[in-house]
Amino acid sequence: MPSRKFADGEVVMGRWPGSVLYYEVQVTSYDDVAHLYTVKYKDGTELALKENDIRSLSSFKHRKSQSSSSSPSRRSSSRSRSRSRSPGRPGRGRRRSSSQSREHKEDKKKTVQETSLVPPVLLSLFFKPSENNTRSYNGEPESTEENDTSFLALEQKFKPDLVIDRVLEQYSMRPRKEEKKREEIYSEKKSFETIKTIEKTPSKTKELEFGGRIGTFLMIFFLPATVFYLLSMCKQDDPSIMNFPPPLPALESLWETRVFGLCVLWFALQAFFYLLPIGKVVEGLPLSSGKKLQYRINGFYAFILTAAAIGTLLYFQLELHYLYDHFMQFAVSAAAFSMMLSIFLYIRSLKAPEEELAPSGNSGYLVYDFFIGHELNPRIGSFDLKYFCELRPGLIGWVVINLAMLLAEMKIHNLSMPSLSMILVNSFQLLYVVDALWNEEAVLTTMDITHDGFGFMLAFGDLVWVPFVYSLQAFYLVGHPTTISWPAAVAITILNCIGYYIFRSANSQKNNFRRNPADPKLAYLKFIPTATGKGLLVTGWWGFVRHPNYLGDIIMALAWSLPCGFSHILPYFYVIYFICLLVHREARDEHHCKQKYGLAWEKYCQRVPYRIFPYIY
Repeated sequence: MPSRKFADGEVVMGRWPGSVLYYEVQVTSYDDVAHLYTVKYKDGTELALKENDIRSLSSFKHRKSQSSSSSPSRRSSSRSRSRSRSPGRPGRGRRRSSSQSREHKEDKKKTVQETSLVPPVLLSLFFKPSENNTRSYNGEPESTEENDTSFLALEQKFKPDLVIDRVLEQYSMRPRKEEKKREEIYSEKKSFETIKTIEKTPSKTKELEFGGRIGTFLMIFFLPATVFYLLSMCKQDDPSIMNFPPPLPALESLWETRVFGLCVLWFALQAFFYLLPIGKVVEGLPLSSGKKLQYRINGFYAFILTAAAIGTLLYFQLELHYLYDHFMQFAVSAAAFSMMLSIFLYIRSLKAPEEELAPSGNSGYLVYDFFIGHELNPRIGSFDLKYFCELRPGLIGWVVINLAMLLAEMKIHNLSMPSLSMILVNSFQLLYVVDALWNEEAVLTTMDITHDGFGFMLAFGDLVWVPFVYSLQAFYLVGHPTTISWPAAVAITILNCIGYYIFRSANSQKNNFRRNPADPKLAYLKFIPTATGKGLLVTGWWGFVRHPNYLGDIIMALAWSLPCGFSHILPYFYVIYFICLLVHREARDEHHCKQKYGLAWEKYCQRVPYRIFPYIY
């Protein structure tokens, strides 16, 4: 194995991908397998470079000293020779001008190659000030002082060279080869992701989440145990957390082959609806390979077909409360199915091409990659397994479970109509699911699709955690009915509407801006340009807090739990879990954005100091 030439932390000169420009960078790590150096530019951008694209800082300083020592002697000798010539000899005068012009262009070429300024993506922001990413969409200049300062600094640094360039171009004194070369350098308008696609090959995951290998190993057992504990507690007459542990059911009572068959049938039914040629086909965001996957948007149609099927079964006297009577068995069967799916996903990921692996699940550790997900977008033909599980079996199953709990409450308590608490819980959560399916295309821009692999974490979360934990309030109300007044119901409804409005409007702003930043409907939004070619919104909801969608989620989660009263904390587990989950996601997003956007993210954090809760956190 060849030894590495540059050490971690060493400051060197790195070539910008696709150009002949070198910039001052710092070596952060080295991949022994791919033989690539991960370097960090001054603006926070990180790239993987080959060794022949990196030069030591001393070699550049040596070149500069040679050029500075040799150029004065050439200029003095040229001046001495020019003094000995008669001014009436025009031919030699032209030679002198040509020699000086050639020397000037050679010095200028070295300056271009050896400059240690910001990458060309930021230079394009200066050279083309009329582009949208340097202004707000209503045509007004960006009002942030940070942006103005950065552009003034660039102008001061590049103004002399720009003046010289204009003179050379005006009098056609630039050779064609050099002109063509400079056009290639400064015509780079590709985004950071495109450049990264060409030059950077996937590397090993170095920063492990959830406690690394030991933490993820424990989570594989802790998550199913948590689900079974919550469901067991809801079945108790006194579901207080002080009554721990709850009575454990017999193992043989947890499994029934018929129930497992119904789970498989439900999965197959939703897969059939997914494959129906209805709904539009859209492209996702660019992958690391540069290509875009296609997705069929028909989740809402699948929901309508499922509702029609359930309605038909109820018409023929199907007892849907069977689901309530065997709820624990359904949870165990779903957990077993998600484990088998996770094993299948990991085995098939071992044969997946390198560029199709997930950046967060390519650590080389079996347990960690199994939990996080080794392959980014596992597909069987056009059937995208991760995208399908994200919204279909679990989310639609959540609504069916809530309906089963409503019918079970009416049967067990001999009610002619459901309780007001049960109606509120079902209505609020139905709105949430319908909204997700109606705006199905928005999920394509989430980190679950663009960054996380499909492993046990998402498989168990989509197929077990969502349908069986998110329906905890409805399951709780069946065994512990709670009466609330109409004024309280109105107040809870208003709270849920506020949370939903924040959640939906914030997500719509973000998704529309990502899809088409030049949309005239978004002209009122202002943003901070980044080295990736994208912008960070500093107005609207994203100028209020950094994660307004999380704020809306938490408010809605509280509204879902309030109809259960305050007798026990168990129905509020979802709120506590949701706060912990979103704080973890927020920390992960902060770290990811800081690495991706560099200095632009620091400017954004100064403009928007609060993360989730305004004036608090």
